[in-house]
Amino acid sequence: MGRISCIVLFGFAVLILLPNQTSLATVPNISTDEAALFALKSHISSHPNNILESNWSSSSPVCSWIGITCSSRHHRVTALDISNMQLHGTIPPHIGNLSFLVSLRINYNTFHGNLPAELAHLKRLKLINVRSNNFTGAIPSFLSLLPNLHTVSLWSNQFSGKIPSSLFNLTKLQVLTLQSNFLVGEIPREIGDLRYLTVLDLQYNQLTGPIPPSIFNITTMQVIALTNNNLTGKLPTTICDHLPNLERLYLSSNSLYGVIPSNLEKCRKLHTLSLSFNDFIGTVPRELANLTSLITLFLGQQHLEGEIPVELGNLKKLQKLGLAENELTGSVPTSIFNISALQVLILSLNKLSGTLPSDLGRGMPNLEEFYCGGNSLSGFISDSITNYSRLRMLDLSFNSFTGPIPKSLGKLEYLEALNLGYNSFTSDSTLSFLASLNNCRNLRNLWLYNNPLDAIFPASVGNFSDSLHGFEADGCKLKGMIPNEIGKLTGLTKMSLYNNEFTGFIPNTIQGMLSLQELYLDGNKIQGTIPDYMCSLQNLGALDLSQNKFSGSVPPCLGKLTRLRILHLDYNRLDSRLPESLGSLTDLLEFSVSSNLLSGQIPFEIGNLQAATIIDLSKNDFSGTIPTTLGGLDKLIHLSLEHNRLDGPIPDSFGKMLALEFLDLCYNNLVGEIPKSLEALVSLKYLNFSFNKLIGEIPTGGPFSNATAQSFLSNDALCGDAKFNVTKCVIQTPKTKKANLVLYISLGVGMLLLILALAYVYVRLRNTKKNTGQTNVSPLKEHERISYYEIEQATEGFNATNLLGNGSLSTVYKGILKDGTLFAAKVFNVQLERAFRSFDIECEILRNLRHRNLTKVITSCSNLDFKALVLEYMPNGTLDKWLYSHNLFLNLLQRLNIMIDVASAMDYLHNGNSTAVVHCDLKPTNVLLDQEMVAHVSDFGISKLLGTGEAFVQTRTIATIGYIAPEYGQNGIVSTSCDVYSFGIMMMETFTRTRPSDEIFIGGLTIQRWVSDSFPGEIHKVVDSNLVQPQDEQIDAKMQCLLSIMELALSCTFVTPDARIPIKNALSTLKNIRLRLVSS
Repeated sequence: MGRISCIVLFGFAVLILLPNQTSLATVPNISTDEAALFALKSHISSHPNNILESNWSSSSPVCSWIGITCSSRHHRVTALDISNMQLHGTIPPHIGNLSFLVSLRINYNTFHGNLPAELAHLKRLKLINVRSNNFTGAIPSFLSLLPNLHTVSLWSNQFSGKIPSSLFNLTKLQVLTLQSNFLVGEIPREIGDLRYLTVLDLQYNQLTGPIPPSIFNITTMQVIALTNNNLTGKLPTTICDHLPNLERLYLSSNSLYGVIPSNLEKCRKLHTLSLSFNDFIGTVPRELANLTSLITLFLGQQHLEGEIPVELGNLKKLQKLGLAENELTGSVPTSIFNISALQVLILSLNKLSGTLPSDLGRGMPNLEEFYCGGNSLSGFISDSITNYSRLRMLDLSFNSFTGPIPKSLGKLEYLEALNLGYNSFTSDSTLSFLASLNNCRNLRNLWLYNNPLDAIFPASVGNFSDSLHGFEADGCKLKGMIPNEIGKLTGLTKMSLYNNEFTGFIPNTIQGMLSLQELYLDGNKIQGTIPDYMCSLQNLGALDLSQNKFSGSVPPCLGKLTRLRILHLDYNRLDSRLPESLGSLTDLLEFSVSSNLLSGQIPFEIGNLQAATIIDLSKNDFSGTIPTTLGGLDKLIHLSLEHNRLDGPIPDSFGKMLALEFLDLCYNNLVGEIPKSLEALVSLKYLNFSFNKLIGEIPTGGPFSNATAQSFLSNDALCGDAKFNVTKCVIQTPKTKKANLVLYISLGVGMLLLILALAYVYVRLRNTKKNTGQTNVSPLKEHERISYYEIEQATEGFNATNLLGNGSLSTVYKGILKDGTLFAAKVFNVQLERAFRSFDIECEILRNLRHRNLTKVITSCSNLDFKALVLEYMPNGTLDKWLYSHNLFLNLLQRLNIMIDVASAMDYLHNGNSTAVVHCDLKPTNVLLDQEMVAHVSDFGISKLLGTGEAFVQTRTIATIGYIAPEYGQNGIVSTSCDVYSFGIMMMETFTRTRPSDEIFIGGLTIQRWVSDSFPGEIHKVVDSNLVQPQDEQIDAKMQCLLSIMELALSCTFVTPDARIPIKNALSTLKNIRLRLVSS
């Protein structure tokens, strides 16, 4: 029995020991590590740059491989560092077998996929760095199973989802960087459990919610970086009570609000503070001046107001100071200009005033970048600016600086960019300051635009170095000929000289400017032919020579400039034929030769412009048939062929231009029927076939369903739907054809007799008018007549002290009649043909209109040499003045009442008469305010009358940029919807106190886009901060009111005219908004 027991016990022992013996046989060793690394190598793509392909070989020991570190004690792999080797592939699960691994660095490669869960086996791991790869998926939750981790760097990947709260179980964690991923949700509150954390970097994600207060209680923290998320809330007033070691605080580009805590002064080690691009209000805390270690301070793009604290001058170590895009007022403290360590100073886009120090430059010898554009700074620029001997960037644009541009700027040898645009700088008649700037051999960009330099463009411009890439001097009243020396600027990529007074010819030396990509010479008086040597500029992408006096033919060699995207030659005197070679410009986007004297047939090669979106050949003398090849331009949006002598049929192939939105073929000699294929052009918003010789049935499908009679006027025999004002289509028999022939002959004879009778009456009337007196004083309303002499006396001889305003067509003076009545005399410039038309239009429109919100006309005075309207005087001036004057203010209700007044006037114009009136130039300067602050719409000089049944007319666009509806600005299409669009823009301007022409609107950003992007959640960022104050008891009601107003404004400014709200509905909406506001 005992023997049996021993055997049984032995059997159990064998069973127990066998598994252990097996595991002992497979204990991980260096061979295990080698197999894991070979697996990793097999998951990396073969590439010439893959150094591992040859280096990781069984012919050499693992511990000698590149990127591998082994421990001497256990002879196992403890560190894997294959960073920055341009490796592409995935990480296999076998990496989890490197059980002695302490450090894993695979950063700066292009690994993709998920991090394998087997990494959870690496219990010794202290550091993992996978920065700058393409890993996807959620942040691995298995990281929380690695208790020794002190550094986790996952930034610049494609991790998504929320930050797992389990990550904060890593109590030894010191560095956590998750920057530049796609993380969402809130920052877990458990983050406060990481008592040893020194670096927290969660920048450039999509995190939301408030910043957990527990973050500000981690006493070891040195870096907090949360820039570029969607974080909200206020910063705690005690933010720095428990952060004695904080050195860097990055909170920019979020939606944080409230005031900047003065408690920040307790973070005494802080050397970087970045809070820009948030919604902070209040003033710049003076206490920040106690952060004596501060090197970088960025507080820009906020709603900060008040003056810049003088105490900031105490920050003697400060190297970068950014306060741009706030509402800071007052002058720049002199103490700022005495921070000797300062390298970058950014003060742009505030409301700063005053002058710069007369000894500018003496206290900041290290300054490299100085931006103060977009303020109200004035005065001269001192020669002492040359003490900024290291200056690279200088921006003084959009201010009110005066005086000569200092020649001493030429001593700034490191200068790279100089922007002096939109000031009132002057120069001597030779622009001698340009010669001094020739010494700045690093100068890359020089912007002088819109200064009244009023000088001859000098030859010294050719002495700039090859480093000059951009030169813009548009709108500077430059005169004379463009000098030959311009050709020496061989490094120039953009030259903008439009809207000057250049004469003469394009110099032949321009052919040497081989780097030129953009050339704008439009709006000058340059003459001669377009020279062939322009075709040497093979890199040219944009060429605008419009609105000059060029003559001759279009050079065929322009077809060799295959990089051209924009070619504008309109409004010149070009003649001859259009060269076929232009068809080689297959990447051309915009092509316009409108308003020239071009003739002959349109080359069928124009159909090769496959990338074109705009082709405008209008107002020339083209003849022959329309090339069918144009139908292949499937990207074309705008095609204008009107006002030529084209004949033949409309090509059936036009039905293939599916992107087309604008088609104008009017005033030609086109014959045949309108192709039914055009019904396929579903994007077409405007079409015009008027004044041709078309016959047959007008199609009804597609774009024709929304067309009106205006598109088909004066053709031979069109028929179809009654809405087109044409006869009904009938099938004719031979008998009815004969009867119709007799009828047509009879009608022709009758029309001839009628024309002769009308001609006789016209001649008699004309002779009668010649015999009448020279002065014609015609009152528009029942009022005493007034003469030129009376107006002259009432305005004290049109004295400048009585000047109320002036424009391109007229000047307005204040006057007093004999009976003491105040009036405004609008005197038209009779030297301009447009002024004659403007006077006639205003007379015609105002003769029959009467409304409390329209300007009241007392009378008019007109003779051959003088034309004026006598208007009711408005003592409170324009809405524009009230919006932008520093000493005037309109509250929310006042602005709302003014918008209701304007909408009432526009409703009357559009719907109150048998003939609709389109104002065409609605803007704050055309809204006048009377003694009771009631608004009156004025200036009907470019208005249009829409006849009964007319939906729109087409005209030349001369309204104000920024307020023009897209269809009016681009195509001259005028409808009541144009006024609705302008009204919407004016509403946005009125409640944001920002002009649509403000310099912030660059690139694709417009005021409409700005408001739309902020609606509804961030509307408080764009509305005038003076309308809603944080302490306001009615803040909720006011914000709701502003939301409703901006929603209405957006509905007025849709791109498509038909989508815009009618003005009658806009008026009703505004009245309801006012009712809710007053009731609250």
